[in-house]
Amino acid sequence: MIVARVDPPGGILLAAPVRGLAAESGRLLGELAAYDPRAIGLGVSAEELRSLTNYFVTSESEPVVPLTENEASEVRGLVRFGEVRVPNPSVVETLRFAADRHLAVEALDPSDERAASLFTEHIGYVELVRRTVAERRIGRNPPAPSSPDEFALTWDGEVAGGRGSRAFAQARDRHLARAAAQLAREQGRIAVVVDRERFDSVRALLARPASAVLADE
Repeated sequence: MIVARVDPPGGILLAAPVRGLAAESGRLLGELAAYDPRAIGLGVSAEELRSLTNYFVTSESEPVVPLTENEASEVRGLVRFGEVRVPNPSVVETLRFAADRHLAVEALDPSDERAASLFTEHIGYVELVRRTVAERRIGRNPPAPSSPDEFALTWDGEVAGGRGSRAFAQARDRHLARAAAQLAREQGRIAVVVDRERFDSVRALLARPASAVLADE
């Protein structure tokens, strides 16, 4: 996990745990408790936020979570670093942390419908085929770096390293940064939690003047 304080456009703690790794959630909660945010923004869609809250935070029993082939391959590659959970334990534990402290939580990513539109805008047929081939290749032979951080970055670079994929990721990150800036303006000191591979992009976007962040489309 990597953490940074971002001053403009408001007091923001940006935390980026490795998706799925159980040990990251404990470190994340420690950072959140020390920072004591007034609200939390998550790098998920509103639909995903509702599902996680309804089925994994407020429900008495958790449902079985089916995995795609790519997700299962990622889990197999990451498990060498410790226990892996699905859905992402860092997000689920953050929601529980917020509920215990009566903190507002906001989904910062585009809606599922808008994300699908962004995907089709930036990723054409050739890029889609390239991603599919890359997912199968990395699934058969997962990367074996020396740390969870390196694993997350390598995995993302292999699957989403094409020009269209990078453009899609940047569009999604701009949406997230704009939503985070608005949340910081409304709430003051906030924490933002994103997947590890999004850290550099989101940090750079949030470090700009508030007017520039909020003006992004």
